[in-house]
Amino acid sequence: MISESHVRELLAAQDDTALVLLEGRAEVVDATSLDSDDYRGAAVLLTRGDLADRLGAATPSEHEIHELAATLDAMASKTGA
Repeated sequence: MISESHVRELLAAQDDTALVLLEGRAEVVDATSLDSDDYRGAAVLLTRGDLADRLGAATPSEHEIHELAATLDAMASKTGA
C-alpha cells in the first residue's frame, strides 16, 4: 500500500502536504484538499513537516526511504485501511 515512491513524493512536496489513506489507497495530497468532499474521511499518516523532522536529513538515503516506507506500510496495515 505505502511504497517508496509515496515517501519520495512527500519529500518533494510543499510543507502543507500529507500522506493519507482513503478507501484502501495511499495518496500524497495538499492539506487544503483534505477539506474537500473527495478526501472526507481520509486518515493522515504523515505530513511533509513531520517527515522532515523524522528524517532529520535534507537528503535521506535510499535505505532510510525504504525503512520509512516499510514502517508506514505496517502502520497502514494495522489500521485496517
